Amino acid sequence: MKFMMLVKHAENQGPPPKELMDAIAILSEEAVNNHTMLGSGGLAPLEQSTRVRVSGGQLKVIDGPFTEAKEVVGGYAQFELKSKQEAIDGAVRFMELHRKHWPGWEGETEIRQIFGPEDFAQHVKEQSRKAG
Repeated sequence: MKFMMLVKHAENQGPPPKELMDAIAILSEEAVNNHTMLGSGGLAPLEQSTRVRVSGGQLKVIDGPFTEAKEVVGGYAQFELKSKQEAIDGAVRFMELHRKHWPGWEGETEIRQIFGPEDFAQHVKEQSRKAG
């Protein structure tokens, strides 16, 4: 099962402490060596971002910063894991590093399962079987 972890926090919290980044590097190296991490990274701040939006039938390109942003996705990681519980356990370990190495930081990791074409094909088969 594939999962996307999205780390969310308030904008402009400043750079993370070196101790946190060192601890995350160790955790990431472990996940890479276990062949569970597919990719990860931190994301640029909103003032360096651009949105492409369709609204009212019009396509708009909007450069950041975005005034309505109270919380941002600051980073992500993709994993291949055996279960959602394994994803939860990994997110808890990751967030524990933040609690330990960045006192006062507040945020969350959202865990989302990734569905590929094979998952949708299976879903269609199940729906056809139920209907038929």
